[in-house]
Amino acid sequence: MQKSFTLLQTIGIAGVFSVVSTWYGFMFGRESARKELGELIESLRSSDSDPQPPSQHL
Repeated sequence: MQKSFTLLQTIGIAGVFSVVSTWYGFMFGRESARKELGELIESLRSSDSDPQPPSQHL
């Protein structure tokens, strides 16, 4: 006996996979952005506490 998926089942499986992939990608991107922003904020705070003269552009 051969088991085969109907077109509707195949589309449903593809849709579920797409939703799960999008969700994990969104969550991973959000966490990555949060870490980058945290590092940027810390670097700005440390530069504020230790002022350096601004560089002159010619």
